[in-house]
Amino acid sequence: MQALMFDKTGDLAALRLVERPDPVAQPGEAVVEVMAAGLNPSDVKNVLGFFPAYTKPPRIPGRDFAGVVRQGPPELIGRRVWGTGLDLGFAGDGVHADFVKLPAAGCAPMPGKLSFAEAAACGVPYTTAYDGLIRAGVGPGKKLVVIGGNGAVGRAALALGKAMGARVVAAARRQSRLAKLDALGYETLALGAPDDFAALVAGKCSGGADVIFEATGAWLPAAVAACAKRGAICVIAPPGMGQPTADFPVLEFYRRGLTLIGVNSLLNDTVASAKMLATFANWFDSGVLPPPPRPHSRPLREALAAYAEVDAGFSEKIVLVRESAE
Repeated sequence: MQALMFDKTGDLAALRLVERPDPVAQPGEAVVEVMAAGLNPSDVKNVLGFFPAYTKPPRIPGRDFAGVVRQGPPELIGRRVWGTGLDLGFAGDGVHADFVKLPAAGCAPMPGKLSFAEAAACGVPYTTAYDGLIRAGVGPGKKLVVIGGNGAVGRAALALGKAMGARVVAAARRQSRLAKLDALGYETLALGAPDDFAALVAGKCSGGADVIFEATGAWLPAAVAACAKRGAICVIAPPGMGQPTADFPVLEFYRRGLTLIGVNSLLNDTVASAKMLATFANWFDSGVLPPPPRPHSRPLREALAAYAEVDAGFSEKIVLVRESAE
């Protein structure tokens, strides 16, 4: 099979498109022909050496896939499945290849309403968002503010929050991004100075937001004052590159009785992720969840250039596809 591989970390130049033996399923495993594979910023950072606790080269990268089962339990053969998880691309070889081997229980039935490319764009963003929203108690009647709704995880948090019955507000700084979110039917909030954030949220949500999903890493201190009493803040990113800590208003956090939730998708393996994906599949097929934004497709032979695009700051979703599946 063709596979992307790196034998050292620290430089995208270590990535190579190589030929590898086709994987063979053992009992309890499945081999999936990868029709589409999501490319996440974390996949790029993995090659650059940001996750030494998880990843030991040589490694085939990539976590999110959609494809067809070719080996494994008889009841799975020929099924369209999707998946994601720590054991793909980080703790084990991943999905930026023609085939991938994983636990059979890590293969979730793919939504019938999504294409392979759309399904492959969902894994990390949707499981990350769902993990945080569930732990924060999002449900009917809750007021949810998502900061960074223009990114893949933020967009997933908006869609999932709405599907879970919350009143959802999308917060972003740029007018062009707000216009896109407004066109998708979300109530929007234009970000200004951090000191003004609490007042802006109060203007939308009387008493503050029950949950603030902070997808940028930059608004954590400001989010404290914008939360309702006994509210929650979900954090998926540090404040910035080389800045792993943030000044935090502990006294106000304590007085409001808030909960701070760290959301790390690398805590979920393929089997745990499959349970979440099964829920999303039902929601997509029933129309509760709208399809994700159409991703940009690149053939696997252009994977090196795609990695460079993401590293350079390309913010739209890219998936690597089999050319026959485009």
